[in-house]
Amino acid sequence: MKKGLLIINFFIIGLFVLSGQNQSKNNTNNYAADVIIYGGTPAAITAAVQVSKMGKSVIIVSPDKHLGGMSSSGLGFTDTGDKSVIGGLSREFYQRIYKYYENPETWIFQKKNAYGNAGQGTPAIDGKHKTMWIFEPNIAEKVFEDFIKENQIKVYRDEWLDREKGVKKENNYIVSIKTLSGKIYKGKIFIDASYEGDLMAASGIKYFVGRESNKLYHEHHNGNQLGVFDHKHNFKHRKISPYINPKDPNSGILPRISNKDPGKKGEADQRIQAYCFRMCLTKKEGNKVPFEKPEGYDPLQYELLARLYKHGWEETFEKFDPIPNLKTDVNNHGPFSTDNIGMNYDYPEASYERRKEIIKEHQVYQKGLFYFIATDPRIPKKVQKEMQQWGLAKDEFQDNGNWPYQLYIREARRMIGEYVMTEHEILSKKTIAKPIGMGSYGMDSHNTQRYITSNKHVQNEGDVGVSVSKPYAIDLGAIVPKKEECSNLLVPVALSSSHIAYGSIRMEPVFMILGQSAGIVAVTAIEKGIDLYDINYQDIKPLLIKSGQILEYKK
Repeated sequence: MKKGLLIINFFIIGLFVLSGQNQSKNNTNNYAADVIIYGGTPAAITAAVQVSKMGKSVIIVSPDKHLGGMSSSGLGFTDTGDKSVIGGLSREFYQRIYKYYENPETWIFQKKNAYGNAGQGTPAIDGKHKTMWIFEPNIAEKVFEDFIKENQIKVYRDEWLDREKGVKKENNYIVSIKTLSGKIYKGKIFIDASYEGDLMAASGIKYFVGRESNKLYHEHHNGNQLGVFDHKHNFKHRKISPYINPKDPNSGILPRISNKDPGKKGEADQRIQAYCFRMCLTKKEGNKVPFEKPEGYDPLQYELLARLYKHGWEETFEKFDPIPNLKTDVNNHGPFSTDNIGMNYDYPEASYERRKEIIKEHQVYQKGLFYFIATDPRIPKKVQKEMQQWGLAKDEFQDNGNWPYQLYIREARRMIGEYVMTEHEILSKKTIAKPIGMGSYGMDSHNTQRYITSNKHVQNEGDVGVSVSKPYAIDLGAIVPKKEECSNLLVPVALSSSHIAYGSIRMEPVFMILGQSAGIVAVTAIEKGIDLYDINYQDIKPLLIKSGQILEYKK
């Protein structure tokens, strides 16, 4: 877009902003701000806080009623990687968590000195740096709401983008977005901070769903990973039959096993890594809600797990990670677990109605899984007795039946932007020219399919875990669409990355980092009256550093 036209558009939208500050009661469906952010994720919040701190008006348009995405919906056992490169508002989030837990009143069901202080590769409580990396969902939500209140950020909740007709563009410039309720939001810069990349897709930006072939970006760990077993989430040497009658292939295939060709190693496909709910459980009497049989429960759905136990598997509780107040963050573990493998392929592109069906199916599956382990007579007695001691935490997700608000969307759409992050950047084989933040977690993809081997046994595919040698930088171009596609949109979550690189970038601390950086980039473009692509990186670098962002790794 030409600079003159951009300035005119900024002037016009600026009038909307001024008028939006004095809206009459007869014009309640039109809102305006310098920056419009779509999404309720941690990235949405850090982006909004940064914009507000820099003196610009901002509105969050959130489809979620509860803010904070996965960080306030069960993912309390933080995937930190190297915490030394977590800076800015992302670090402040964990510092605020620390402050909450410094208050003795926060420790309701457990004394602070009785908490084990175990984190993921780091102590949960870091007294030296006054950070806390492990936390309860309700505490995380309080921190996010504190950010919103203190910075007087306007948030419109339960507002869903009209994905068919809701994005109004002039040339390659977004003028406004409309939600299904009919509300219209006008802005100078837009930020898509959703996990799904809905605004990005509705704006006509090119993106990818699934796994690129290894050939596309000359990678090794992308694409189909048939025969790769990096973690414990596969059947290994166990020869378990996939058939209803174990000895009769004609009896039919057990649920949750695909009969399709698993493909060839390294090739592209549209499969995406499995989703699950991160479970906040407790054994504490008085705060425990027993597992109930969900409507539609079918024990046949878990027959494969029963066979797994029969083959001697004993790792049921290995990822019941402790969080404060005698609760857990339960993640998937093993070949048959909370990961609902292969049941989410259509989620990224699905309608809202279809997504609700997928989310419900995941919920029924996971509720049924815990009920099955707690009640089915085929479960080893030791395991069953242990599971019967657990239940949902009564003081969490109280308006949602104590069930997490957010399904873990580990990946959905990924933009194809100005710069594509690949395994070469993650493994520090390529240098980044315009760093806006850093990541450090290993490349971690969950299983994408469960299939039948040539030997007629069941196996999983897609689980990859590759360590990184040191933290890596993320390029500015990874959150910016290609120049010809849109000139005023930033995408810090469904960013431009290959499947396997996204397996590292997709961690909540990194999303908060990128959200804040997106806010800085947005304000810089507005203040200079220029296109995103005309920003001189040297103009934003000192702002990034001033905001606390870490741009290079120092041992």
